[in-house]
Amino acid sequence: MKSYSVQEINEVLNGVIFGNTLQSITAPEQLEVASDSEISFIGNKKYEKLWSSSKACVAVVNEDISIEPGENRAFIKVKNADLAMSQVLELFAKPMPSFYIDIHPTAVVDKTAIVGVGTKIGAGCYVGPNVKIGENTTIYPNTTILDESTIGKNTIIWSGTVIRERCHIGNDCIIHPNATIGADGFGFRPCPEKGLVKIPQIGNVIIGNGVEIGANTCVDRGKFSSTVLGDGCKIDNLVQIGHNSKLGRFCIMAGNSGLAGSVTLGNGVIIGGSASIKDHTTIGDGAIVGAGSGVTGDIPAGKTMLGYPAVEARDALKQWAILKRLVNESKK
Repeated sequence: MKSYSVQEINEVLNGVIFGNTLQSITAPEQLEVASDSEISFIGNKKYEKLWSSSKACVAVVNEDISIEPGENRAFIKVKNADLAMSQVLELFAKPMPSFYIDIHPTAVVDKTAIVGVGTKIGAGCYVGPNVKIGENTTIYPNTTILDESTIGKNTIIWSGTVIRERCHIGNDCIIHPNATIGADGFGFRPCPEKGLVKIPQIGNVIIGNGVEIGANTCVDRGKFSSTVLGDGCKIDNLVQIGHNSKLGRFCIMAGNSGLAGSVTLGNGVIIGGSASIKDHTTIGDGAIVGAGSGVTGDIPAGKTMLGYPAVEARDALKQWAILKRLVNESKK
């Protein structure tokens, strides 16, 4: 089991130690349930009150903390405790699942596929014709990569993922289990003879560098041209991205949110959990859509929207306050 002193952890964080403890630190844990050999985090002053009842021997804290660590306990003060937490978690992370052979004998790799040096392909995988995979990429068991798709270097594809034909994934990406990249977009039109006619979806998906896509998320291929996710986008589990949508750089979409077809997100857009965005909508750089909101029209850059249908946050809060007051008055 890994263990570190408070000084060894601070060598990684480059913070300032207040107080001291001789206790070896064996794991990170949240404040309420940490033991006396564990390190925790206080990233917001509202959680300071939990420190006195916590058993954690060390906490990584923001510089503005106003409490003392106490006897045989220590704080490591940093500029951003939330970012420092990621460094501590890396220290204690367990090894990734092992590969004892680069390409498992049960994997089917087409003879025309190009596989980069150091890339590993697990049991039961299928790699189709003319696929190109960069160096040091890891394909976990039972993954499907269909014809003419490309995957960059240092990317991780977890089990059950399906990457359909002609889709392209960049470097340093992570695709979590059972994600589907390049499924058909949802396109049908009424037809007097057949009821509904399927519209062929002949485009593809292009995913930039440093993108992370959560488990059971679906990114549909374009009807024509491409569905595009820009560099650094982070997509949660159970997210739907409709055909021909375009995401700028560093967008965030939380779980159960969805984009209909041909939605455009600027750079740094944040979509809260269970929010839904109407087709052919444009959301400007840095805009935020609150959880559970329904967007039916374009949103200018930098705006925060709430509600269903979504309106500017300050207007939504006023509406909710009025409704609450009306309900309370009706009970009198």
